[in-house]
Amino acid sequence: MRLVDNIFPEDPKDGLVKSDMEKLTFYAVSAPEKLDRIGEYLAERLSRDVVRHRYGYVVIAMEALDQLLMACHSQSIKPFVESFLHMVAKLLESGEPDLQVLGTNSFVKFANIEEDTPSYHRRYDFFVSQFSAMCHSTHEDSETRNRIRVAGIKGLQGVVRKTVNDELQAIIWEPQHMDKLIPSMLFNMQDNEDSERSGEENPASLAESCFRELLGRAAYGNMNNAVHPVLVHLDNHHLWDPNDFAVSCFRIIMYSIQAQHSHHVIQQVLSHLDTHSKNTPRVRAGIVQVLLETVAIAAKGSIGPTVLEVFNTLLKHLRMSVDFELGDGSRRNSASSHSSTRTKESEERIVQNAIIQTIGFFGGNLPDYQRAEVMMFIMGKVPVYGTPCHTLDTVKIGHQGTKRIQAMLLSSLIMVTSGFKCKTMCAGLPVSFLEPLCSISLMEDSELRQLVLEILHNIIDRHDNRAKLRGIRIIPNVAALKIKREKISKQDVVFMKKHGQQLYRHIYLGCKEDDNVQKNFELLFTALALITIELANEEVVIDLMRLSIALQDMALVNEENMPMFIRCGIMALVAAYLNFLSQMIANPPFCQHVSKVIEMRNLDAPHLLPEHVFREKCVLPDSLDRDDVGLYFQTADLAEALSVPGYNVERLAIPYIPQVTDEDRLSRRKSFVDTISLQVDILSNSLPDQSQLAEEITFETLKKAIDTTGLEEQERERRRQVMEKFQKAPFEEIAAHCESKASMLHDRLAQIFELTIRPPPSPSGTVTVTSGHVQYQSVPVYEMKFPDLCVY
Repeated sequence: MRLVDNIFPEDPKDGLVKSDMEKLTFYAVSAPEKLDRIGEYLAERLSRDVVRHRYGYVVIAMEALDQLLMACHSQSIKPFVESFLHMVAKLLESGEPDLQVLGTNSFVKFANIEEDTPSYHRRYDFFVSQFSAMCHSTHEDSETRNRIRVAGIKGLQGVVRKTVNDELQAIIWEPQHMDKLIPSMLFNMQDNEDSERSGEENPASLAESCFRELLGRAAYGNMNNAVHPVLVHLDNHHLWDPNDFAVSCFRIIMYSIQAQHSHHVIQQVLSHLDTHSKNTPRVRAGIVQVLLETVAIAAKGSIGPTVLEVFNTLLKHLRMSVDFELGDGSRRNSASSHSSTRTKESEERIVQNAIIQTIGFFGGNLPDYQRAEVMMFIMGKVPVYGTPCHTLDTVKIGHQGTKRIQAMLLSSLIMVTSGFKCKTMCAGLPVSFLEPLCSISLMEDSELRQLVLEILHNIIDRHDNRAKLRGIRIIPNVAALKIKREKISKQDVVFMKKHGQQLYRHIYLGCKEDDNVQKNFELLFTALALITIELANEEVVIDLMRLSIALQDMALVNEENMPMFIRCGIMALVAAYLNFLSQMIANPPFCQHVSKVIEMRNLDAPHLLPEHVFREKCVLPDSLDRDDVGLYFQTADLAEALSVPGYNVERLAIPYIPQVTDEDRLSRRKSFVDTISLQVDILSNSLPDQSQLAEEITFETLKKAIDTTGLEEQERERRRQVMEKFQKAPFEEIAAHCESKASMLHDRLAQIFELTIRPPPSPSGTVTVTSGHVQYQSVPVYEMKFPDLCVY
């Protein structure tokens, strides 16, 4: 006690008596068991001086404590630390800014000391609460307020450093402490009044560095407790709209945490989006944009195992946004002005665009094998008329909402497929993906068809040639484009044999839609060119030429009554593509014939060339002159040009006919049709006469039945003809034959079912269909025949 008393001078302004302090330090190091009593006595003097407002002696006491703490590192220091922390707590409770700063500085020095053994009983709950309160200081003087806040942040930083690496102090990561630590840092980062200050004097920059340090030390199991207070703080202070601060916070989080923990943050933001599913559009858009930032920063492949769950959540919110805009929005705003309704729609569009961008970034960050899975998942969510959709119920939002969802999902698919490089087309365009995609390409909406073609471009274009083929034009020198290509693989040859007809069919049908615009024709040209570059062997080249001639014939014959612009656009598309194809296969006679036709068109019919027909003021003719053969590509001339080894020119003479598939049913042109249950009565005149069915049995009939000579030869001949037909006949002819047999079978089955399950007559009438017209036939009660058991 005497040694301790001696270090205090008579006048506190003289400061600590250094010689006596050295004696006290030597005594404490020599007899470490006395440290406990030294600490208790110092704490007693300091408490007395604080109460008596003798702050000079308080400063001296803390300086002595600091020196003793730094000098002694024995086992006996544990009780001394308790006394030290008790004194620091006294200073923090004093309410005097100078004493609070003094106590904080001492605590920071203590926090930087590495202890040899862990402490089993020490707790820092009080310090977390007190330092957090200092971080929120509202002192009148700005300079003093700034000092207190800086001291509070430094104190929290000291607590983090002291506890975060101590396994016995894992309690610091519990929610009750994180809910004080994190908001205190965010409050100072947000309230950046002294931005001109630098370094440790600026509370915002100091809080940010402390925030980064805390997140960098967060382990796998502590991520949720660290991120949740951030979301709560942003909610409480309404920082989602505008969301600049929220975005900067999550950028800091994503760059500070370990890369393998990124998916934890993404999951937290997604679940938070679920809790705000009925909030205002701007708040939801702010959360989605923050999610977009976290995804963009997340390392490739570190999004985690729940990828499809993430996409499912985003698609669910996309569907809800459309529902709010088109369904609930109209009811909610029925009493409001038209301008407020418009504002809500535009705000919902912001949410939808943010979700689409986020989906695209998710897909872009995934490895190729996961990206293919996500493509299938999104395609499964696109509503296709006539087929049940997995989760997106489109009945409530009607045709407009369904179209909107289709367009947005296809837009997100474009972003996901961008940069996708599949090794084989079978992997990039599996049947389960290609069929629904092509079904959407038959929709009666030019925008949807454009999106489908862009998706196909992304998948087919594996050598980044699409940019060189933008626009539809007569390319004078294809070689100057320096197109990259490789020899077609065996897997791709098999793919074209299986699915080539499907691609040709959708290009053929997509050309004749009445609402096609210039962009549709440009995308169709690019699709044909990319198929030629990536997937064309000699057989595919012949098929593409047959398709081109069929398109030309369709525009000339005009059985569909297409507008003149569409007919001329098809002609221009065929000219541009055959010019490209002739130079790609480097066949001089082919090139010569194409150049001759293009030259004739330049002179006599410029409206059949892409450079002219797609101009705004292009004058279109009333009809196309079919007799002027010089303006059109001739099959005979093309066959003669390709009469070289490798090309089966005989197939050119077979006209291209698109396959009849079930996709027309899937992609009904009308979105929703009110269906009624029709009980179709087969009219008596539609059934064959029973007398015609019975064959007259005569002696000659019995004789033919008994005589079996020649039957074996006839059977062999029939089999040979069938084999020859299936080997040599065109595919379209075989498909048509099989289809006719199938339709005949369906007709017979329909007749049988109608006869066996025809409902009883009803006084209310039955619905019959005659020549396409619905008729109701009523049967009077007195003419109805009832079973005996039913009559009373």
